[in-house]
Amino acid sequence: MKSPLLSLPGAVPAEGVDEGVAAHYGELFREQRALADGAGFVDLSHRGVITVTGDDRLSWLHLLLTQHVSDLPAGQATEALILSAHGHIEHALYLVDDGETVWAHVEPGTQDALVAYLESMKFFNRVEVADRTAEFAVVHLPAGSIAEVPDGVAVRETQYGRDLFLPRADLEAYAEKSGPPAGILAYEALRVEHHRPRLGFETDHRTIPHELGWIGTAVHLQKGCYRGQETVARVQNLGKPPRRLVFLHLDGSEVHLPAPGTEIRLADEDPDGRKIGFITTSVRHHELGPVALALVKRNVPVEARLLAGDTAAAQEAVVEP
Repeated sequence: MKSPLLSLPGAVPAEGVDEGVAAHYGELFREQRALADGAGFVDLSHRGVITVTGDDRLSWLHLLLTQHVSDLPAGQATEALILSAHGHIEHALYLVDDGETVWAHVEPGTQDALVAYLESMKFFNRVEVADRTAEFAVVHLPAGSIAEVPDGVAVRETQYGRDLFLPRADLEAYAEKSGPPAGILAYEALRVEHHRPRLGFETDHRTIPHELGWIGTAVHLQKGCYRGQETVARVQNLGKPPRRLVFLHLDGSEVHLPAPGTEIRLADEDPDGRKIGFITTSVRHHELGPVALALVKRNVPVEARLLAGDTAAAQEAVVEP
């Protein structure tokens, strides 16, 4: 859905999966610094919004999600995954229960498939699932923000800030009093700084939660059965994941950032040597310079010098080998 905030001065449209909101409003680093200082907001109105209502909503979701939500207190934010039967990540949900309704936002364009799956699993449970994307827009307020939250708006508050499920009709009016706006590139730069994985960016068709550090934050290891749990338990108890997420400091002398999918090799090997990983997200950070998240083979030494395409890179472990 195309955001009305693209009409704000300086707005440059985002591309790809984030199409529909602003990439930036003309000053990328200023926007990043504002968010880091707790000022401004980010228009995430392109994200999908779903709700689950009914007396059985939490106990029912508890059976489907990787997170322990059967006793989720009202107002407490959490995140959860839906896995395939083989334990591969299919959906990521960022949710909160307001006491009557579970609100969740998801990656743009994934809500249809998610709702279809949830509908197929209702059986005799007293639940109603709805796609509310056309009615509600997600707005992110950074940590430390003192911006007003309108009465009656569902809020998902974490250490990184607050996600508001704002009536879409109120988006423009809210933006007028909550500026300055920051684009999705600024939001993504801080996400990468905090080593936070994103579905469709850090994941592919075979990603399991252990590879991205989602154990604990999105996967609860002491809850009951859910689809894909066997893989989670087996890797947790008997082995290691085949890949691991790393944070890369990239050579700042390069003009262009290595694009997602850029192959990573060991710098000390032949230029045509074996591929040991790939870039998932690369950004320019207002303090750290060019940085990236990447997936590499688990046994790659943490101290190894890497090449992302032709760009030198030094790694920090996000998931330990």
